[in-house]
Order: sequence, then structure tokens, then C-alpha cells
Amino acid sequence: MTLAFGGRCSGTMPSGKTVKLVLYELLQFAALVVPVFVTTERFARLVGALKGGDATAYWLVVAVCVAYVTSTTLLVWLPLKYLILKKRRFLREVSQWRPAALAYLILCTLPCFAILITSSKIQVDGGHRLDHFTELPVSLVLFSLICVDVVERIRLCNLTGKSDSPDPDFDMPGPVLTRLELVTTVSAQLHPGDSQNGPGPSPPEARNGGAPGRWADLAGSPGLSSRASSTAYLHSSQPQTHCGRLGFLWRSDARAAAFVDSFLFWLDTVEMLRVAGEPAVFYSAWVFPVYILAFVSALRVVLAPHSPLLASAGVALQDLPFLALRVALLGAFGFVTPVLYPLKNVLVSLTFLYFTLVTRLRMCRRNAMF
Repeated sequence: MTLAFGGRCSGTMPSGKTVKLVLYELLQFAALVVPVFVTTERFARLVGALKGGDATAYWLVVAVCVAYVTSTTLLVWLPLKYLILKKRRFLREVSQWRPAALAYLILCTLPCFAILITSSKIQVDGGHRLDHFTELPVSLVLFSLICVDVVERIRLCNLTGKSDSPDPDFDMPGPVLTRLELVTTVSAQLHPGDSQNGPGPSPPEARNGGAPGRWADLAGSPGLSSRASSTAYLHSSQPQTHCGRLGFLWRSDARAAAFVDSFLFWLDTVEMLRVAGEPAVFYSAWVFPVYILAFVSALRVVLAPHSPLLASAGVALQDLPFLALRVALLGAFGFVTPVLYPLKNVLVSLTFLYFTLVTRLRMCRRNAMF
């Protein structure tokens, strides 16, 4: 009886994939709902304070927020999740962008930014400075956006064991040079007496998919040995294993790297929104372009991390607009933002234009000395 009961209970236990799916969906739903509630409740308190402490205005804004969250969840979020998880054949061609991230930006990030801009507008028009939403709402919106990005990145990865997921986000397309060796030239392989009559050597063997004889032709050039030894580590993709007490220092995992990449992906947007929290900027007309360009830069998350459009989208949607805005803010308010960030925007934009456009011109395709 006990064994039968135990077997019946173990048979009804959900699988690990089901638990992971439920956990991911609950996390994304919480990231969708919580920022809207927190930002709207903060705005409701502001409206009630502007109305002389009227509780009716406060609860009216809260009721509108509850109605918005309920309607968008039932009409947009749940049907979209059903199409993504159950009806994959309708979204089979979607590989370069993420519909869930786009829905999150429209349903959560856009309303929250609109509420923040509205709170600034009604306070400026009324001549009040009661609340400039300094920390909690903005940080919560960005943290929820990062959580959605991380979930989309590691959804296909296993949470236990090694990272053997087929997720293309962690793949490196194209051939990768894993070992660099110098091959002597044909004349060096021949003995002095056999240079004319002796049999010729066999052609050099290609390594790692490289063209035969490629490194053999360049081996006789001066300085190649030093350059090869100094740059071989840049192209190595084979993991090195070390034993001992400090062996854990050589370990790496793509799942942990996804968290780091997601936070680094948003650092520039975080700094721009921090500037919007400055009272001098928040209680002025400059808050409009700051939040608008911050939302435009957030559209990059819709593209998949392996999409070839991500680099050009980063320059067009973030670096160039942020550079122009930061120069204007520095001229209007002084050093409200560190000079490091406009310098970053300049370098990223110039290097992208140079390596993708200038180096492809005919005059730059000739063999150069550097």
C-alpha cells in the first residue's frame, strides 16, 4: 500500500522542464506587472497630493491601473505566450527577433516612461516640486527589462549540469582558429644538395579548415614568429583545464555570461535615465527627449543576441542619438553626465563606420603594411 501510494505520488510530480517553464513565465509576468503597479501607485499619490490630499483621485488612478493590467494580460500577453509556447508553427520563421520582448516594451516600458513624463509635466505646469521619481520606479523598470532579457537568453539552457543548450545565442558562427603553428617553407625543407634533383616535398597539411600552404608562404616573413606567439591567444577557443585548489578560476559558463552581458547591454541606457532623475533635468522640457531616446534605445532588446542587425541597431538607436543629446545636456546643464559616456558614443560610432564602411572601399582593399 505504501509503495503503491508512493509510486502514484511520484507519477504526478511535474517534470523539471515544466517547473522551469512555469518559473520563467511567472518571472516574466511579474516583470510585466510589478513596474506598472509601482509607477502608477507613485503617480496616484502625486495626483492626490496635487488635489489637496483627495483620496478619490488616488483610487481612480489605481483603478485605471488595475483595469489596464487586467485587459492587457488577457487580450495581449496570454494569447501571445500561447502562440509562442504551444503553436510554434505560426512563429517558426521568427528567429532574428523576440516577440515577447517587443510585447513587454509596448505593454510595460512605454506606459511607465509615459507616466514619468506626465508626472514631470503636471508638476512643472502647477509650479510644484513634490516628487521626481528618483530611484525606485526607474530602477524597477530597468531591472524588470533585464530579467525579461535574461529569461529569453537562457530559456533553452539547462539549469543543472553543463551548458549543452542548442541556443544559437552562445554559438560563434564561422571558423575559429584554435591553434597557430609555423610551417617552414619549401626551400627550408630541402637539403642544399637536393634543391635541384631531389624529390619535392609533399604539400603542407591544412589545419582547422585553413587553406593549404597559407602559413607556409608567410613563414619566411620577418617578425611572423613573434606576432604569432603574441596573438595566438586571441583566437583560441579551446577551454583550458587546470587542476589544483585554484582550478575554479579557469572555469566559465555561457549561462553565467548571459547575465553579465545583459547588464552590460543596458549600462548606457541606465546612465541616461539617471540623468533624467536629476531635478534640474526632470523639472524641465529636457525630460521629454531623454525618456523618448531611452525608450528608442530599448528597442534593441527585440533583436536576438545573435542577430547581425544588432551592431547597426546599437549605433543607430543608441550611440548616435545619445551622443547628440549628451552634448546638448552638457551645454545646457554642465557636467550632469560623465564625459566618459559621450566619449564612448563617439568611439563606438566612429569605429563602426570605419570598419563596416570605410575599410570596404576600393582604396582600402589593397594590401597594406598594417
